[in-house]
Amino acid sequence: MNEFTLGIEEEYMVIDPVTRELTSHDQKIVEAAQKIHKDQVKAEMHQAVVEVGTGICKTTTEARKEISQLRYTVSQLAGEQGLRIGAAGTHPFSHWEKQLITEHPRYNEIVNELQEAARSNLIFGLHVHVGFQSRELAIHIANQVRYFLPHVFALSTNSPFWESRNTGYKSFRTKIFDKFPRTGIPDIFNSIEDYDNYVKLLIKTNCMDNAKKIWWDIRVHPFFDTVEFRICDCPMLIDETMAFTALFQALCAKLYKLRLQNMEFISYSRALINENKWRAARYGIDGNLIDFGKEMEVNCRNLVLELLDFVDDVVDDLGCREDISYVHKILEHGTGADRQLAVYQQTGSFEAVVDYITTQTLIGAK
Repeated sequence: MNEFTLGIEEEYMVIDPVTRELTSHDQKIVEAAQKIHKDQVKAEMHQAVVEVGTGICKTTTEARKEISQLRYTVSQLAGEQGLRIGAAGTHPFSHWEKQLITEHPRYNEIVNELQEAARSNLIFGLHVHVGFQSRELAIHIANQVRYFLPHVFALSTNSPFWESRNTGYKSFRTKIFDKFPRTGIPDIFNSIEDYDNYVKLLIKTNCMDNAKKIWWDIRVHPFFDTVEFRICDCPMLIDETMAFTALFQALCAKLYKLRLQNMEFISYSRALINENKWRAARYGIDGNLIDFGKEMEVNCRNLVLELLDFVDDVVDDLGCREDISYVHKILEHGTGADRQLAVYQQTGSFEAVVDYITTQTLIGAK
């Protein structure tokens, strides 16, 4: 039986509490955190980013405990450096041109190859890994679960601002990342051999040196037996992170259950799923997504409720009902993007938005 183990990675903004700008922490937060959490805290390409990752967790309860501790530790260590951390998909007003790149051969190579696309990639995401007993099973589930990515993404939208502008998008982070190669919704792969041959061809022809340079919204991980969900903006609240983690875990478990009954969800084309991804980025949960089965537009909130019904029969076995039920709160209070926009409308101040983000980031961190 597949266990659907979990791993969560989050990328945080490092913020100057006076100016509220993104700032370099000179890797001091990472160095101090590694003494406590070893390799669970890492540097990223930009020096204003700290990345954390849980270990392999059996349940969302276990994962919540780890992510809460990681947020708390990083925040405390940032505080000792006179800094703050914040969780959002983009910073409301800092300009990427002013941000320093971490000195590391891999980052130097990426910047050298991708140039301004890499230097301007000042964005913050959530990655959720769900474990599988085999890569064959992982690719089968990844093909089908692609359809649901825009639904969860809509709930996670948390980047409405970019360089002091209201972009009109609920997630502008994804628009920035689109400049990279090998991003977005992947195609269907008929087998794991099909996928591996694709990777081998790209390595052979010097498109990339390893499969970690495949930056799709979902991928079968090149080194772990996991399906890695990469579409979400970094959520402001731990409760949101856990809701999306629970949703991804439940979707994998449900599609696996259908497979055991010789049934499967339709694998839709990348071109169709991309229509829904675009709508989710633009409107969040306030727009319509396309129901491809019915060939009609449906209110996003209704589709989210349908999604909760779809996975309901596996939620108790996984022990994630409490975490997944937070989705109802998001539908009620709005996504991170909605709440950022509300603060800006009330105050007219991007600094106030940053303060809101940094405060919300620590709710439940301990």
